[in-house]
Amino acid sequence: MTRLGLFLLALACTGPAAAETVAITGGRVVTMGPAGDIADGTVVIADGRIVAVGAGVAVPPDATVIDARGKVVTPGLVAAGTALGLVEVRMVAAADDRATHKRDLSAAFDAGYGLNPDSLLVPVARLGGITRAIATPAYDDKGDRELPFAGQAAAVVLDGRPMLMRRGVAMVLEMGEGGAERTGGARGGELALLHALFAEVRDFKARRAAYDRGETRAYMLSRADMEALIPVVDGRMPLLVTVNRASDIRDALAMARAEGVKLILEGVAEGWRVAGEIAAAGVPVLVTPVQNSPASFEALGATLANARRLAEAGVLVAIEGNGNHRERELRYNAGNAVASGLDWRAGLAAITINPARIFGLADRVGSLESGKDGDVVVWDGDPLDTLTRPVAVLIRGARQPMTSRATELRDRYLPTVRSSAEGEIP
Repeated sequence: MTRLGLFLLALACTGPAAAETVAITGGRVVTMGPAGDIADGTVVIADGRIVAVGAGVAVPPDATVIDARGKVVTPGLVAAGTALGLVEVRMVAAADDRATHKRDLSAAFDAGYGLNPDSLLVPVARLGGITRAIATPAYDDKGDRELPFAGQAAAVVLDGRPMLMRRGVAMVLEMGEGGAERTGGARGGELALLHALFAEVRDFKARRAAYDRGETRAYMLSRADMEALIPVVDGRMPLLVTVNRASDIRDALAMARAEGVKLILEGVAEGWRVAGEIAAAGVPVLVTPVQNSPASFEALGATLANARRLAEAGVLVAIEGNGNHRERELRYNAGNAVASGLDWRAGLAAITINPARIFGLADRVGSLESGKDGDVVVWDGDPLDTLTRPVAVLIRGARQPMTSRATELRDRYLPTVRSSAEGEIP
């Protein structure tokens, strides 16, 4: 066998184990579902799905048992607003599939294509307890584009198998400073353009046959983009809108109300200032709770208490991580929000069941309930504590490797570094 063949065989052998019957016993099970917390609970997984959760649950005789006594058992974490699977090295164009530079393609760009399940970022994120993510496209920053949409986000699974879980979970749009700059330089210009584009999509939907015969006026969008936006104007696909300033948030809410579209707000640095209005509109938010300094004019009101104030107002809150290469820190951000006053359970919900609900995945993940996918993490302490580590991560019932490229490099070189520091010859 060639060296390449041996390498590929070794790579295949280091993937996740096949799904089997697994029983996680004796731990404090925080289900994030109707069963609440179970002090001495058992979770049974068979054929990739949870089949039983509770106290005193019988362990199947053929089950592989994971002893969780003294540990905490939670659902796998769901990372929102990432590009896991789309980017490897940001400064290398060939390793970055977050954005398209094609001028006549915006809304039709689908992050569900081009995913890389072998990305080295995936095992690192998994070691932070993350089992699912929302792969979100980015904007082209190399050209002069006037269309406001970045493309469609996709739900992905991080178990080393084909990553795609669900396409079209949201259409990505930026408003505020970035959106204005991209569409002519003024916020009012972007709003006018959005209303005009949505009107065109509705006209195209009603007159497809005439469009095919060349009997309609010219549209600003390509056919592919208009087709992609039909689920948005129909209210079936939400708009994931990045926006920060309180007045911009109000504009986004008004736009969604006028157009009859579903909305998810992301960023919302000044969301606490209009929390009641967001809650009244029934709009969920994705926040980075460690944002507390005015990094721009649209974030002058940023505060560590943002997540708490939004949640207390009745807003459905999900928490984001610190970027693709630091996605494992997602739970640290939730812990910071708790340290700033957010209820502990609300903090855990913000990285499990809440993002699952926001992106329409709660039928499969986000809580430990019978019938859901077997995404489970066993922790050696409080999952929101920085000193805590996962001792077992299961995705679709299969136990995942507890290694990454980073840990392999540590194990290879750290003994050498230590021996050199002690004056020994490596």
